[in-house]
Amino acid sequence: MSETSVVSGHRPHHAGAQTSVADRSSKDRSVGPDFILTFSCPDRIGIVHAVSGFLASHGCNIRDSAQFSDRSVGRLFMRVSFDAPGISLTHLHSEFAEVAAPFDMTWEFHDCKSKPRLLIMVSKAGHCLNDLLFRYATGTLAVEIPLIVSNHRDFYRLAASYDIPFHYLPITADTKHVQEAKLLEWVEQERIDLIALARYMQVLSDNLCQRMSGRIINIHHSFLPSFKGARPYHQAHARGVKLIGATAHYVTADLDEGPIIEQDVLRVDHSLTPDDLSAIGRDVEAAVLARAVKLHAENRILMNGDRTVIFR
Repeated sequence: MSETSVVSGHRPHHAGAQTSVADRSSKDRSVGPDFILTFSCPDRIGIVHAVSGFLASHGCNIRDSAQFSDRSVGRLFMRVSFDAPGISLTHLHSEFAEVAAPFDMTWEFHDCKSKPRLLIMVSKAGHCLNDLLFRYATGTLAVEIPLIVSNHRDFYRLAASYDIPFHYLPITADTKHVQEAKLLEWVEQERIDLIALARYMQVLSDNLCQRMSGRIINIHHSFLPSFKGARPYHQAHARGVKLIGATAHYVTADLDEGPIIEQDVLRVDHSLTPDDLSAIGRDVEAAVLARAVKLHAENRILMNGDRTVIFR
């Protein structure tokens, strides 16, 4: 077995059972809006009027609109979903540039019928991977998953059961540069929109973090920085913690300090063992990561410096 080989048999990307899942999700989404516009800009009078006027003049029907004005930085954030019968994304994009320029907008249009392509990376703990795959297969997470990458072989059978290619990519200090270059090749070849680190226990290089800025989501327990290193749940048990939590955030070169997307906690008590705490922690981690990926896939996250604005 080569170090970059596909170790699970799989059918073509749009074949078999995988196609039926995609078709079912496509039908479910057909009743939704055609496009989503997200933008941020310096806050001033007339922005909402200009945007809604542009959409109305192009025959678009607004389905949902959410906005937030951050007075601390003087910036407006907005997400608008809308129908645009007979209008292409390319046409909207070119026409909207004239509206955006006077307001100094950072903006994007998103096609709601185009599912983000998600690459999942995992090590030896499979709870987050298993949860993401189940949500994907049942159509509750509207993404495509072209491949799974791991520095261990443990989950190639799980990947095969979903007809998803599994790439074994062991990483050492000596091979990290080369292996990350291979990873970036896959990102380009498979047109990857987002990477989910589903308990992938390797620190990414600064170069990879910069190349994929805003497109990598990590999950970890919320005991940091109090309980670092190995066996954090045992450390937490020894200190008698009363809350178990998890944090999902975008990955940056500053380890575990990227913009936070989603968090959750569950209350625990003295009767629970370290293994009980670990089991609760796995459940929270899986749920929080899935919610973060879903928020990103639905274009509900806008960056506000080192923070996020999230429209739910």
